[in-house]
Amino acid sequence: MGPAVRRATTGAPDSIPAHWLTAPFWSKMSVMRGYHDGSYGDGFADVYDDWYAGITDTDTSVAALAGLAGRGRVLELGVGTGRLAIPLAATGSEVHGVDSSEAMLHRLAAKPGGHAVHAVRGDMVDDLPVGPFSLVLVAYNTFFSLLTEERQQACFHAVAARLGEGGVFALEAFVPDTQSTAASSLTVRSVQVDRVVLSVSTADVDGQRAEGQYVEITEGGGVRLRPWSIRWATVSQLDTMAAAAGLVLRDRWESFAGEPFDHDSARHVSVYTPRSGVKSGHVRS
Repeated sequence: MGPAVRRATTGAPDSIPAHWLTAPFWSKMSVMRGYHDGSYGDGFADVYDDWYAGITDTDTSVAALAGLAGRGRVLELGVGTGRLAIPLAATGSEVHGVDSSEAMLHRLAAKPGGHAVHAVRGDMVDDLPVGPFSLVLVAYNTFFSLLTEERQQACFHAVAARLGEGGVFALEAFVPDTQSTAASSLTVRSVQVDRVVLSVSTADVDGQRAEGQYVEITEGGGVRLRPWSIRWATVSQLDTMAAAAGLVLRDRWESFAGEPFDHDSARHVSVYTPRSGVKSGHVRS
């Protein structure tokens, strides 16, 4: 992910554009003008399942999450189109989901099995359903759509307040590269006979911010903008926020497949539990 990630990936914000130019952009990034909580979901809902169907192995992720849930109640933050929530509900768990985008939730409800997910429109801090939950999850960088440290910390507190005894909070995200410099980027995401999709992005490493647009240009003359914006956090910063909310790290893997996490890992799945509920686990950091 350019200056933000040890190894580049593609997409946004669940996957940031791969190639960043090295020219400095600006020292302090403000939020994209007009951007709001539902902007990402509203912009990507119609293409999300096509563009990001393979971002992770869904079956492996669902199996790991079902194991963490133990057939207890589950809450997914940023549930989107139900990529994980629908198959997780099919395992027998009672699954709830929160998303700020009506367009994403409409796609979820229209899918086979979508009716099994108790989905509500709202944000990941102020609109969470009442617990307790055995598992709260936030997948593939969605946590970073909370654009300030204060909102991210508030999310940890809100989650901690809804975890049942022995419950866990599973957070999946990229590992920032803190040695890189701020940059901007213009790259090609895809080229087809009748359309081109460009990726335009900017980053501010000091402010731990990145944002951009996917610009889709079609043969018929139409232009579609799909905006994204994130505020990333390092693994140690996430652990500090968790501790402030009364949570401790139980496990950390490179992915839901359970690969060991180490200093070369580009991604992580961090599993937190209330301090009183810590049991044996294996962590490499």
